[in-house]
Amino acid sequence: MPFALPHLVAGLIAVLVGYTSSVVLIIQAAAAASADAAQVSSWLWTLGIGMGVSCIGLSLYYRIPVLTAWSTPGAALLITSLGNFSLAEAIGAFIVSSLLITLCGISGWFDKLMRHIPAPLAAAMLAGVLLRFGLDLFKVAPQDPLLLGALLLAFLLGRHLWPRYTMVLVLATGMLLCTLRGELQLSEVHWQLSSPVWISPAFSIDALLGIALPLFLVTMTSQNMPGIAILRAHGYQPSTSALITWTGLTGLLLAPFGGYAFNLAAITAAICMGKEVDPDATRRWPAAVWAGGFYLITGCFGATVVALFSAFPTALVTCVAGLALLGTIGSSLHSALQQDGEREAALLTFIITASGISLLGVGSACWGLLVGVALHQVNRLRV
Repeated sequence: MPFALPHLVAGLIAVLVGYTSSVVLIIQAAAAASADAAQVSSWLWTLGIGMGVSCIGLSLYYRIPVLTAWSTPGAALLITSLGNFSLAEAIGAFIVSSLLITLCGISGWFDKLMRHIPAPLAAAMLAGVLLRFGLDLFKVAPQDPLLLGALLLAFLLGRHLWPRYTMVLVLATGMLLCTLRGELQLSEVHWQLSSPVWISPAFSIDALLGIALPLFLVTMTSQNMPGIAILRAHGYQPSTSALITWTGLTGLLLAPFGGYAFNLAAITAAICMGKEVDPDATRRWPAAVWAGGFYLITGCFGATVVALFSAFPTALVTCVAGLALLGTIGSSLHSALQQDGEREAALLTFIITASGISLLGVGSACWGLLVGVALHQVNRLRV
């Protein structure tokens, strides 16, 4: 595998953003299922190992940056729904949900659906998904103008002098400043290996309807659909059916240990697909392999890594994520709006996605695509 420092840094930032933004939801979901400390650690071990192996394996096989992730909306769903079921019933529901995802991949219907989404609409959805990260970047200004100013300066200098190493310089600057101000509390981190804990599943109709089906729908619409759209928006055309099938099989294998859902990543994937990673799109896949390596480490050390990522100030993670995604937001908007015939539908897709609305348990990205495709079809009928 070709080595370049931007690949490593992009992989690290992707994992850092993924964990700091939603790992607390995983812990809360496990607690809602009445999991004990060892079982919570097992959930974190399982998710880290599953994401790590799938990221590395799929990226090496397809030679494109394929990132997988846990289902963040799915975790939020579990927090509110697991309290009425036993842990064994929850595991059984995870298995059923992963089985449904696998069947979607094998049947090929999801691939056929994605083929009917115009590229400008996919790019608009991507820009809408990522917009909040760009906005959050400047929300840091009132509470920490020094940090934002230092990172912006590092970003501008990097873009001018060392374009490929821009995010390397930004991350190094942020960590140095936070260390000098005593904000990185790494002394509190104590390393301890985690291990998987088998939980025998139980199956019930109530758990199927209350957990499995909603988890399946949320994962497919709010995670896998944006994940595929992001790959295609960057010019990658993998076999959708194969990718969905592999994420489902990963869930089937690891569900008894707490792997509640695996899916294609969207936001963290975009971090590994920008021009800052590599000007040549065919050479960006090592960034996803590095991310997989970091996921394996986070899995092996489970809850300990949570403490490590918690040591990073929230403002630093917010700024680094926003700067890492600026290029992708800009290029996505350009791709979405450059065709006159698709501009109105793309703009509507972008606005609805960026709004963050959730109706009937379906996220804004899916609603944005649905409305955009509907308008696209209406415009075609006019012609």
